[in-house]
Parts: sequence; C-alpha cells; structure tokens
Amino acid sequence: MGRSRRTLPEELLLLALDPATGTTAQPQSLDLGLAGAQLVELALAGRIAPDGDRIAVVVPRPTGDPTLDCALELLRRRGAPVRAVHWIGGPRLGLRQTYLSHLERCGMVHAVAGQMCGVLPTTRYQATDNAISREIRARLDSAIRTGVPPDPRTAALAALAHAVGLGKHLYPGNEGRSSRSRLRDLIRHDPMGGLVAHAVMDVQNGVAAQPRRGPAVTGRQASAGSRHAAEPSHGVPMQSQRGADSMVRAVAH
Repeated sequence: MGRSRRTLPEELLLLALDPATGTTAQPQSLDLGLAGAQLVELALAGRIAPDGDRIAVVVPRPTGDPTLDCALELLRRRGAPVRAVHWIGGPRLGLRQTYLSHLERCGMVHAVAGQMCGVLPTTRYQATDNAISREIRARLDSAIRTGVPPDPRTAALAALAHAVGLGKHLYPGNEGRSSRSRLRDLIRHDPMGGLVAHAVMDVQNGVAAQPRRGPAVTGRQASAGSRHAAEPSHGVPMQSQRGADSMVRAVAH
C-alpha cells in the first residue's frame, strides 16, 4: 500500500481533532473506532474479508504500513476468523498515540506541550494544515447533503464517525440533528464499514458477548441496528496511552 493516501484511522483521528483545543473528541470511544478503522482499511487493501460476524485473513502479505501490518499479523496469528466485536473490544494500548505520533512525523499535526492544573504535563496536537481536515469533512458533508451513495471509503468513515459519537462534534445542536441522522444512515452503504461500526457500538453498549446472527450487515440489518443505537453510549474506560510495542504484546497474548 502506498503512502500517498491517508488511511481511515488517520482520517478518523483528524476528524476527531478539535482545531480550537488540540484535543480529540470522544477519546473513550475513539480508540475502539481506530481499531475498527484498521480493519476496514485492511479490507479495502484486500487483506481481510468479513465472514459472517467474523474477520478472516485472506491475503497475509504486508501492506507496507507498519501499524496496519502489526494488526494484520496479529489477526493472522489467531489462525481462525475472529469476531469483529472481540477484536475491537480487546486491549488497544497506545493506538491513538501511535497515530498521533505518525501524523506528527508526516507534518499533519504538531505537538504543543502544556500543563493541567498548572502541574501535570500534557500534550495537545494542532493541525498544521486545516485544509486536509476540511477536505475530509467535505466528503462527509457532500454525502449527507446530496444523498448520493458515497464511495466505500467515505461510507466507512461515516459509519465509524457515527459509531464513536462524532456526530455531535461534527454537527452540534438542534440544527445538526438532521445531519446526524443522515450520517447514521450512511452506515448501510458499506458492508464492512457497517459490520465494524456495529461492533464498535456493541462494545460500548456492553453486548459483545452475544453473537450477531446472520450474514454481515445487510441493508435491513444496518437500518435496524442504526435505530437501535442512534446515539451510541460512551461508557468505555479510556485506554492507556503507551507505545506501539506494548499494544502488540497485549493483543498478541
């Protein structure tokens, strides 16, 4: 996979980054969304495919993206298809920080050191080129405004944005209610994105133990699931932000 194109985890993180505060919206659920976005990106690259409510590795060849290839290798080591909800609900130590550091190396964000309560050191991230975030946002806005089925990448991004609760961040207040509703409805346009988005919401809502019946996310299932979780909850404890190596060890074992 070439690096001329931003990956879905990177785009989801840029969408969540508040340009005014340098913090990420919905941090508790964003880690789940990033793990789900990795699955969709690997599916778009032809490395994995849905198998009912499970994820199967179909081509174990590396993509060339180290973070995605780490996830692909962990999936391969499982030796059998893994339920999407179990994969997304597993430990994701340092995943958000890994992508923030990557965006910083690529020059898309820069770190700003600060303090919380005048004592605790903090790091915030400011976008260096807001045009990139505007372009990502414009794709969602266009799909919402026109009603034209978006490309699979944009549809999956919309599904993940809804699943992690970014709708209220992107389209706030009463005036944004119709846009949030249409954002939710875009979930039906990409089967893999829909499967992953529903898995993210299932983890947040504490229903990961119950297997999802039938094939992976038909249009009717997506519509019904969207009504069931129109405004996903965000009760998942924040994942600790450690290095990528810790993430690999935690998930592998």
